[in-house]
Amino acid sequence: MKRRVLLWMILFLLLSAPASAGLNVVATLPWIGSIAREIGGDRVRVRVLVRPTQDAHYVEARPSMILAARRADLLMYNGLDLEAGYLPVLVESSRNPRIQPGMPGDVDCSRFVEVLQGDAATGRADRSMGDIHPLGNPHYHLSPKNIARVARGMADSLSAVDPGNRDLYMANLAAFERKLSQKLKQWSGAGLEGGRFVAYHRFFEYLAAEFGFHIVGYIEEKPGIPPSAAHIQEVMERMKEDGVTKILTTVYQVGREGRYVSERTGAELVVLPHDVGSMKGVDDWFGLIDRILEVLKGGTGGGR
Repeated sequence: MKRRVLLWMILFLLLSAPASAGLNVVATLPWIGSIAREIGGDRVRVRVLVRPTQDAHYVEARPSMILAARRADLLMYNGLDLEAGYLPVLVESSRNPRIQPGMPGDVDCSRFVEVLQGDAATGRADRSMGDIHPLGNPHYHLSPKNIARVARGMADSLSAVDPGNRDLYMANLAAFERKLSQKLKQWSGAGLEGGRFVAYHRFFEYLAAEFGFHIVGYIEEKPGIPPSAAHIQEVMERMKEDGVTKILTTVYQVGREGRYVSERTGAELVVLPHDVGSMKGVDDWFGLIDRILEVLKGGTGGGR
């Protein structure tokens, strides 16, 4: 009997020892999970909440998400209110002290980056204005410079929660930075400088800023709200004046308005991956940028 009790005690200790099992990292978006895996390596188990094909602006909290948050050692999220529709519910309902605001497990990745001005950085903001982002444009994951900062922030955050493995996280960070340095040399030949595009949504501003091209107009009149016929006509006239021949959109934003503008102007509708896993072969963050630049250079129109 004593032996059986002892065996049960050993089994319980093994199952309840988080240090030996590694860290549970919950990431809201696929790109966050991708980088967390690179920095955390074998020390982390990563659960991603939002599917690659989903529009991150329209996600609802589910019981499975709350359960994941309850078990998390770290919660890593995009920030800038991109997850405002569901993240506060998850954090509060999880009753997990490790991921509450201000705790080491609360990792807002946006605090590590340089943010571009949002759609309504000052003044009144309400739903009639669409999916505005008063805190700044939240799509900074298409910025290699910002991702370098995010990777370092993740390494520091993991080290704060798991200081005994800081050397491992810093070694993984160094490997990530070396790979990024090599990729930047490769990406520098993208040849997009001076290019002029129309986009469906305000999604590519960080990419444009770092690779030297321009977004001269948007098919959306207000973010997240279908455009009026008058606005579409204005966009088409602007495209003609500026000689724009490509319309940039993403997998979840290929709507009738974009197709209509493409058909009426003859401009190519270029479908780009918006996140890791949103197109076949886009398996990590590096692959995401590879594919976007490849499609923009080749004008193949993307595809899934």
